[in-house]
Amino acid sequence: MFAAIVTKILFMIAVIDPLGSVPVYLEATKHFDLKYKRKVAIRASIVAFLILLFFILVGQLILEGMQVSLDAFQISGGVILFLFALTMIFGEGKPESEKHSIKDYKHVTIFPVAIPSIASPGAIMAVVLMTDNHLYTIEEQFITILLVLFVVVLTMLLLLAANGVQKRVGEYGITVISKIMGLILASYAVQSILSGLRDFFVILK
Repeated sequence: MFAAIVTKILFMIAVIDPLGSVPVYLEATKHFDLKYKRKVAIRASIVAFLILLFFILVGQLILEGMQVSLDAFQISGGVILFLFALTMIFGEGKPESEKHSIKDYKHVTIFPVAIPSIASPGAIMAVVLMTDNHLYTIEEQFITILLVLFVVVLTMLLLLAANGVQKRVGEYGITVISKIMGLILASYAVQSILSGLRDFFVILK
């Protein structure tokens, strides 16, 4: 049980990439005073958690309402997560791509800090896969919600201490860590695809 919890925490850290959100947050709030920067960090984290919670609660219901099978969703989800991981590994990196997307510094709490920096498409897909009603009990899903909250709170704390984090780790260090997180995420994505294909062919038999 403890090992499973640690594995989920590490996976959520990989997919949300808290350190990768630091330079995005610093760029998005560079015109604000310290008090407003803290408000942005807290509000963005709350919004991101609510978005992830929404998909945890109703994401699977929406898919099933569209008659999308679990195996198909698991395979497609794995593909999306894998492509997302590739952008983390080979692309210019999460921080740079999201910093470039900032057009309006007055509304940075929602975009790009909450979405897609914290509640990224990969994170949304991951929480739906980790709370599948057919595979996990209510208790297990509740534990997952708490773990997601834990990682989001961790992200918020890093944002609140963003200036110090960037100074100690540096842009280069954050980029390296982000790519390592991408490797971990890619491994999980491939496992998800293989599991979906295995279950699909078992059903066919």
